[in-house]
Amino acid sequence: MTSEPTSPPVVPPLHSPKSPVWPTFPFHREGSRVWERGSVSPRDLPSPLPTKRTRTYSATARASAGPVFKGICKQFSRSQGHGFITPENGSEDIFVHVSDIEGEYVPVEGDEVTYKMCPIPPKNQKFQAVEVVLTQLAPHTPHETWSGQVVGS
Repeated sequence: MTSEPTSPPVVPPLHSPKSPVWPTFPFHREGSRVWERGSVSPRDLPSPLPTKRTRTYSATARASAGPVFKGICKQFSRSQGHGFITPENGSEDIFVHVSDIEGEYVPVEGDEVTYKMCPIPPKNQKFQAVEVVLTQLAPHTPHETWSGQVVGS
């Protein structure tokens, strides 16, 4: 009974699961060279608009201390996560992000809203609506809650 020396089984090296390049802060550090890594998916690209989670404390404080404006929801896409509000004074439409809508209903065209405004970096020349509250739902229009329940007719 000769036993040949057995070699240990070949075990492939362990690798951590591939995860997207997404640091805890949603924007890549300046000079991180993420653009030079080759194939960058749209998920890896930093959002150009600050959301409620990524807005700085000082920008949030300035917006909260600002005046309340009134307007009408011009368009809102739940799937895309944003829409536009037509201000009551008739000026240029204001961008609104899904994270800045307060309350239980998804806005639809014709809803009356109140909001505050926050500048959009980096140039701070345009504004987005924050702290958006639906004050009057559009009549004869079905509304959907964030949980998906349809209310109204």
